[in-house]
Amino acid sequence: MISYLLIIISMVAATVITRFLPFIMFPAGKETPPYIAYLGKTLPYATIGLLVVYCLKGVSFQSYPYGLSEALSVVLIVILHHIKGNSLLSIGAGTAFYMILTQLIFR
Repeated sequence: MISYLLIIISMVAATVITRFLPFIMFPAGKETPPYIAYLGKTLPYATIGLLVVYCLKGVSFQSYPYGLSEALSVVLIVILHHIKGNSLLSIGAGTAFYMILTQLIFR
C-alpha cells in the first residue's frame, strides 16, 4: 500500500513540476531565449514526423490492401491540411477516413 502511495505522489510531483516549470522559468514579460523559441517552432513538426513514421512502420505493401488505405488517408490529410490549415480537422478526418477504409472497404 505504501509503495502505491509513493508511486502516486511521485507521479503527481512529476506532473506538477513539468506543468509549472515553464511558467516559473519563463514568466510573462520576460523575453524567451532564442533556443526555446527555436524548439517551439521545430518540435511540433518533428513530433508529427515521428508519429507518421511510427504509424506507418507496420504497413505491409506486399499483401492486400498493399497499404492503400494508409496511403489514401495520408493523401487526404495532406490535402485537407494544405487547404484548411487546421491540424485537428486534418487528423480527425484522416483518422475517420482510414477507419472507414479499413472497416468497410478493404476488409
